[in-house]
Parts: sequence; structure tokens; C-alpha cells
Amino acid sequence: MEPFVKLNGLVAPVDRVNVDTDAIIPKQFLKRIERSGFGQFLFFEWRWDEQGNVIPEFNLNKPRYQGASVLLSRANFGCGSSREHAPWAIMDYGFRCIIAPSFADIFYNNCFKNGILPIKLSEEQVDDLFNRTNATEGYKLNVDLENKTITDGEGLNIPFELDEHRRQFLLQGLDDIGLTLQHEAAITAYEAKRAAGATA
Repeated sequence: MEPFVKLNGLVAPVDRVNVDTDAIIPKQFLKRIERSGFGQFLFFEWRWDEQGNVIPEFNLNKPRYQGASVLLSRANFGCGSSREHAPWAIMDYGFRCIIAPSFADIFYNNCFKNGILPIKLSEEQVDDLFNRTNATEGYKLNVDLENKTITDGEGLNIPFELDEHRRQFLLQGLDDIGLTLQHEAAITAYEAKRAAGATA
């Protein structure tokens, strides 16, 4: 998994509360077993109408937000079913960071396992970021995980809190398997000792 240390990214706003995982990646696209290829279906029913036409009013369809890597949204982001395909779709689309006042617990945990940094800020701070994003085309944020700060080069400086264990997961680019493999020597030694005892 690619480490997350610092990100200078274009911000794309999705100004909706209770964005659920079925909106993030609809159920008809869950047939793939690999993690790639889901980005094209992100927010599918908000990006295209029933005839397959682009809905130009949706922000991710606007030229000014193409190439965004920071997703800005509202409270309870990622609610609904626990499908891990939701962070896969977000990551595959190109987002590495999501900022919202709150997240559904399972989605929040799945983000760290897939290299995405979810940041919880207050409603007032999120309101301010929406105002800044809407007012300035090409608005970017600097997300510094080492120092746990968000800046914009225009005087904004927001510290954020994050569990240290999860922060290290992202800084080192570790998922659950990678964390286990850090103890590979100890595991190998244990298995060898166990095998020797079984044959004694």
C-alpha cells in the first residue's frame, strides 16, 4: 500500500449528509473481486441519469473538479452497508483524503486499510472549507499527516486529531497483512519450533 505522508490536492465538494455506500458504489457494480476498476462507477447514480447522460450539475462532472484528490462532504459519510468496495471506488477514482464532520464506523476503519485518510473536523470548519472551495476555482489543500495539519497557502491552518496507531498505518503504508508481515521472523521461528515439537 502506498504510504500517505503529505498531500497537496485539489478539493472536490459533495455537499450532502448521510452519503451511504450504495450511493458511493451501487450494488450492481460489486461483481469484481479485485480492488481496481471501481472508480469509474463512483457516485454512479449521481453522475449519470437513467439514459446514461452526464448530469452536469453534479460537482464531480464539472471540469473545475477533475483530478481532485481531496473529497469534502458532510456528516455521517459512508453510512449504510459495510461494503469495502466503497473505499476501493474512492481510492481508484483518485481521492486519497476525505474530510467530513463524521463518518460511519465501518467505512472509517476501511479507509485506513485501503490507504485513504479520513479526517473529522467540526461542522463550522467544514462549512468554512465548503465556502473556500466554492469561492475559488482550483482550490487546493495541503494535508500533512506527519504534523496532523491542513493548510491552504492562504492563511488557513487547521490541526486535526487522529489515533496514533492509524496514523502509523498510513505513514508506513501498512494494511493488516503488512502489519502481520512485520513480525514474519517471529512467526517463522514459532512455526519451526511448533513443527519440531510435532515430529519429536
